[in-house]
Amino acid sequence: MKLLSWNIQWGRGADGVVNLDRTIAAIRTLGDFDVICLQEVAVGFAGLQGGVAVDGVAQLKAAFPEHECHFAEGVDLPDGAGGRSRFGNLTLSRLPVGQVFRHSLPRPPEEGMPSMPRVCLELVVDGPRGPLRVLNTHLEYYSRIQRMTQIAALHTLQSDAVRLAGMAQAEGRDRGDSPFAVWPRPASAVICGDFNCEPGSPEYYRMTAPISADVSGWEDAWRACYGEIPHLGTVGQNGAEWPDRAYCCDYFFVSADLVDRIEAVAVDQATAASDHQPIMLSLY
Repeated sequence: MKLLSWNIQWGRGADGVVNLDRTIAAIRTLGDFDVICLQEVAVGFAGLQGGVAVDGVAQLKAAFPEHECHFAEGVDLPDGAGGRSRFGNLTLSRLPVGQVFRHSLPRPPEEGMPSMPRVCLELVVDGPRGPLRVLNTHLEYYSRIQRMTQIAALHTLQSDAVRLAGMAQAEGRDRGDSPFAVWPRPASAVICGDFNCEPGSPEYYRMTAPISADVSGWEDAWRACYGEIPHLGTVGQNGAEWPDRAYCCDYFFVSADLVDRIEAVAVDQATAASDHQPIMLSLY
């Protein structure tokens, strides 16, 4: 099973040019993925896109017709012309998709600190070894307080999923055609995206800390695969105007039961189609 995660900066490359076709071509060059998780996908927001209000969701959906497309906007605003401008996370899955959840992440007020609403998009996919949750997120950039609060929310999501999976198994109810039907939502999960924090930061350690006495924390797939080998940089490459140095802030984390299924984690540092680099995870 192959997964890709990439903050595509709405198709804006390291050269400052917005060209979503270039982003799509880069994804295809990287390989054939079962699940593609993208952050910073824009619908509208012409000011970001060189004055042209591109529907990034529609363009990406059309480019990968063999994948089912799901979008979760953190930001949803009037565009001033009778429509809406939206900004968030997009997940494309070639695997069958069961339940889909769109989780708004907390955004505690912090005076004088810019921020935007953030979201975590969760799909339950029918993987080669059974149902698997794939979560696609993007944490706040400016505020550490908000990032820490958002990580606590991600911990709660995993804790709830573990307990709900146990309850559903014990009750053994069928799916049925009802909003109350119990569909698979397993404890096994992958979460990926732009976490806006470096390895060794307080946020990183909070993310990978045990969730509770009976729920394991999220495991960094890179560390699980490569031990103490430093993470490859996922920003600060290829001449992008931001940031002024290379470091890692994009990750795959997995539930503890998936650690032994990690085959490889990779970062493509060559493409200049965004200010972030794509990261890839292969599971047995």
